[in-house]
Amino acid sequence: MVQNAGEEYMNEQKNLLAAMGLTLLVLLAFDFFYAKPQRENAQIDAAQPTTSVSPEDHAAAPQSMDDAALAAPSSANTGLDRDQALQAGRRIYLETPRLKGSIALTGGFIDDLTLKDYATEVGKDGEPIVLLNPSKSANAYYASFGWTARPELGLDVPGPTTQWETDDTMLSPDHPVTLRWTNAQGLVFERQIAVDKDFMFTIIQSVRNPTDSPAIMAPYGLISRRGEPNISKYFVIHEGPLGVLDGSLHEIEYKDLKEDGPSLYDSVGGWLGLTDKYWMTAIIPEQTVPFKGRFVQGTGGTVRYQADYLEEEVVIPAMGTKSVTVRLFAGAKEVDVIQRYEDAYEIRLFDRAIDWGWFIFLTKPIFYLLDFLYGLFGNFGISILVLTVIVKALFFPLASKSYVSMSKMKAVQPKMKALQKRYKDDKPRLQQEMMELYKKEKINPLSGCLPMVAQIPVFFALYKVLFVTIEMRHQPGFFWVQDLSVADPMLLTNLFGLIPWDPPSFLAVGIWPLLMGVAMFFQMRLNPSAGDPMQQKVMMAMPFVFVFIMASFPAGLVIYWTWNTVLSAAQQWMIMRRHGVAPTST
Repeated sequence: MVQNAGEEYMNEQKNLLAAMGLTLLVLLAFDFFYAKPQRENAQIDAAQPTTSVSPEDHAAAPQSMDDAALAAPSSANTGLDRDQALQAGRRIYLETPRLKGSIALTGGFIDDLTLKDYATEVGKDGEPIVLLNPSKSANAYYASFGWTARPELGLDVPGPTTQWETDDTMLSPDHPVTLRWTNAQGLVFERQIAVDKDFMFTIIQSVRNPTDSPAIMAPYGLISRRGEPNISKYFVIHEGPLGVLDGSLHEIEYKDLKEDGPSLYDSVGGWLGLTDKYWMTAIIPEQTVPFKGRFVQGTGGTVRYQADYLEEEVVIPAMGTKSVTVRLFAGAKEVDVIQRYEDAYEIRLFDRAIDWGWFIFLTKPIFYLLDFLYGLFGNFGISILVLTVIVKALFFPLASKSYVSMSKMKAVQPKMKALQKRYKDDKPRLQQEMMELYKKEKINPLSGCLPMVAQIPVFFALYKVLFVTIEMRHQPGFFWVQDLSVADPMLLTNLFGLIPWDPPSFLAVGIWPLLMGVAMFFQMRLNPSAGDPMQQKVMMAMPFVFVFIMASFPAGLVIYWTWNTVLSAAQQWMIMRRHGVAPTST
């Protein structure tokens, strides 16, 4: 037992610190190699939302989970470019403070939507983000709502070729529009569409039955896209079908729909849709209504992906009317907007539309703190610096205890070296003597790694905030950093842009990663040196390894780590001076 205890302590001053540092290195390397397999694209966010999909020739909102009752637009009408598709039929235009687009009167599709507030790139070269594309276009992405009826009932219901009529010409937050269509049996279908000042549409579907016989049908809604989505495939973020169904969050991979077939759910309330990194479309039925939800991948020429829901059948009595309400979210996943919709409409777990990750208990508070600091300082770069100071203050007692222990370890290094020299041929005795020295000097070698262990969740939570929240997209930092959510663009390897060369990702090292490496190197010099020469070499090499690992991370995260290291080194230096240890000694 004494020998085992001695072995634990025998790792000496730096061994546990080295182990902890290497553990962090493994975590970062894992994130680098698996979370970013397409790092060669350089930019973290895609230039366009992945609006590359629409329904196959006979995609459907199912009457049951085995039946397809709604024909999608014919393949003969697909393949047009966007402008041609927009001119192919009559439309109602929509204009809000944040959206611009139109609704097709043929089929009643919501299939043309541009986000005014967001651009593909920073600066003058950026174009507005196009979210939805016409159903007849080659890269169609749209939402559709309607009614479906069992074939044996012989009822005509609106379909993709239905020509809706309206007296309205423009949809705006102050002016809803109403579409009308009467079938051969005399049933009058109306669809009122309203939109707010952000990204939420409210669709009220009504059927008026002026006949003397009841009619039976079921309301549905779908979101459909054509082609293979050009997703980023990052390990740390979900892009694809998702929803809260049967009270739980479901994140479905596109490839899983190909391999495993449709995902089917029975739910009361909830929501479902398709998400990209920053943009999302989602159907939100009334939260007390039971429905069947489905994610499906169809083939038949061009691959399509679809999220749809089907409510239970309703009876429209003779001389009566029946109305149902459904909402459509189509826009940017802004945290405050998503949360406001969740509260206003009591949408279950709608905040999970943003991929907060496993550390949601840290990620969300860190975001809100950064957002609050941004309100004070007007710059997220400064907010990150202030956040770092706050985090350091919270961990100050733990860090101080650690640095005091490290100072004592450095102070007793001459005694430790003497023991190593005296008992170099007697390892068990050396272990016992080292353990006694630690006890006598009240040194705990484990304490040195505690601050790093404690801050790893904070590190990854901040990484998640910078990576997934649209509030961080295209936010400037300091000087040359114009987007904190992407890697530092000022690269040493092309002489900061003077050489017209795009270095490969493993050589794309910016200024901030270099500053971080320098800061880490000087902090390493403050630590007690390890007894093992090989271990010393490994520890001194770590800052240089981290330079290359962190070079591809968001610049905001590198700024945080650099500033955190500088503060840690300053704190450690002051504590060492206070305990009479020369900080410059090795």
